Amino acid sequence: MKVICVGGGPASLYLAVLLKRQDPGREIQVYEKNPAGATYGWGVTYWPEMLDTLMTHDEPSARSVDRHSLRWRDGVAHVRDRITVHEGDEGRAIGRHRLLALLSDRAAELGVEVTYGRTVAPDDELLRGADLVVAGDGARSALRTHHAEHFGTRVTTGANRFVWLGTTKVFRSFTFAFTETEHGWVWAYAYGFDGEHSTCIVECAPATWAGLGLDTMEREEALRLLEKLFSGPLDGHRLIGRTDADGPSQWQCFPTVTNETWSHGNLVLIGDAAHTTHYSIGAGTTLAMQDAIALAAELRGGRPLGPALAAYERTRRRELLPLQSAARYSAGWYENLTRYIGLEPHQMFALLGQRHSPLLPYVPPQLYYRLDRAIDRAQPLRELKRRLGHGLARMLQSR
Repeated sequence: MKVICVGGGPASLYLAVLLKRQDPGREIQVYEKNPAGATYGWGVTYWPEMLDTLMTHDEPSARSVDRHSLRWRDGVAHVRDRITVHEGDEGRAIGRHRLLALLSDRAAELGVEVTYGRTVAPDDELLRGADLVVAGDGARSALRTHHAEHFGTRVTTGANRFVWLGTTKVFRSFTFAFTETEHGWVWAYAYGFDGEHSTCIVECAPATWAGLGLDTMEREEALRLLEKLFSGPLDGHRLIGRTDADGPSQWQCFPTVTNETWSHGNLVLIGDAAHTTHYSIGAGTTLAMQDAIALAAELRGGRPLGPALAAYERTRRRELLPLQSAARYSAGWYENLTRYIGLEPHQMFALLGQRHSPLLPYVPPQLYYRLDRAIDRAQPLRELKRRLGHGLARMLQSR
């Protein structure tokens, strides 16, 4: 079996590792259009359960990821000049550059051919000899776009503007910061991913973005303004813009990608080419690698390609539904921030943790907070809340 993966992201590289482990005789090639080491983004998050999953599928790469990850516990929110802390589960992050290097090295160690600086067009001659072509070329996938009518691709963009930045401030807790300006609120999500850097995503409503002049401001000037707005949490550290030459613009609206079908003949979508979920739930890389696990499982033992790809799609669609719902409500929480920001910081932070709930947008925030505190103390009420939430989510999805 010859497999060609187009795009050198986590989904393609991890799939190549798994397929080669299953059958060393497979010919597997990964092509990435950017040079080796060139990647957008800073750090990516994941949770301990995901590391356990990786351990069961390829222990060497999982141990490498664990060794190069930074761990945090608790969440911290800065609201104006007030700080509140929420004790939570342990989370982890790793630099995207580091993750890709680890997976690329592991793939090469197993005999996968990984080629950088090579763009693969939809009609490229090298695809003709492949038994399976994997489109892992991201949310703007050229392979998927070439067959757009078949895949039934739909892209919807969020209302808010955001920019993905780095900083030399190492945040040891997952940190939220909300700053009020004369043009509205600006907020940031920040988390450390190694001993020297953190990811810092800044977001605001479009009117605030334009009112502050961020729509026309030069990049360095914008960074200095944001450093001033978040001077407290940054503690004097600088913000760093992206330096990659190829990738999305600095400020963007998040594109939610869905497809009516995920395969076309011997071509299959994986990762962001198949689906995206809003960055505020921090699951994009995890979901991409779970795609790889599911696809590899269906291809085990030489199963015919058509049934294998159909089964892969069914499995992942089912598993993605709750997360896609959570991502929609999470994005909506931030797009309606003014509904919650007037609460006491500890109350607002509590509802920030509940932003995935389909009930929250329909219940007054103060009332929801009081009910949620009461429900936490009563197991039967927790079960009722869970059922009501699931029922409402299904009803809204069916519209």
